[in-house]
Amino acid sequence: MLSEEKIKLMTSIAIFEKAEKRNLLLAKRYFKTDYIGQNLLRAFLGYTFCWILGLAVVVVCRIEEILSIVALEDVVLPFVDYGVWYLLGLAAYLIITFVVCYRRYGYAERGMKVYVARLKRLNRRYEFRSRTKEHGKEGRRS
Repeated sequence: MLSEEKIKLMTSIAIFEKAEKRNLLLAKRYFKTDYIGQNLLRAFLGYTFCWILGLAVVVVCRIEEILSIVALEDVVLPFVDYGVWYLLGLAAYLIITFVVCYRRYGYAERGMKVYVARLKRLNRRYEFRSRTKEHGKEGRRS
């Protein structure tokens, strides 16, 4: 026999699964440190690659100016400044990435707890139904 409450519960679980599928997979697949570390590494590599490309564009655009400088110190000094800006930008980008990933994982973790709680509630409903059926059968035999 179908229970309206169980049908509502199963429907809400299915809707929750569909809406939060990506977040649920995130919380199931990774530990928090692994997820954050993976994204920090990805952010570091992406930022460094983009910085190198940007530096290459600057060097190509100013190649004539760079080649006209005679003293080596005058050529190296701007690259030291670029290096400092790189490190400052990298630190800021990694901090932002850490905060975003930390919050995203926390949200996924809370969603997973809600999902598991709903599944446990549904499971208790089925256990309750099976127990009442067993007690009903035992009562008839006696």
